[in-house]
Amino acid sequence: MNPATGEVPADIVAQARQSLENVKAIIEKAGLTAADIVKTTVFVKDLNDFSAVNAEYERFFKENNHPNFPARSCVEVARLPKDVGLEIEAIAVRK
Repeated sequence: MNPATGEVPADIVAQARQSLENVKAIIEKAGLTAADIVKTTVFVKDLNDFSAVNAEYERFFKENNHPNFPARSCVEVARLPKDVGLEIEAIAVRK
């Protein structure tokens, strides 16, 4: 969801990018960067979207100079708030 407008992007790739950018904005407020993310959990409504989400996930972490991809779990769920297609939570560590 776009925090400024409350709008949810229509397609899963755009939702993945927006979710990752939201995570990045939150951790940057704590003085960290995307490269400090060590673990993510991705909740998806449709596991068939995994390939598209994974490609965007890979692009995001490469663009943000992550030394290697964070550990990740991906779980299919029945429903998410506001009926979005995915939700991402992240753990970042200050080095």
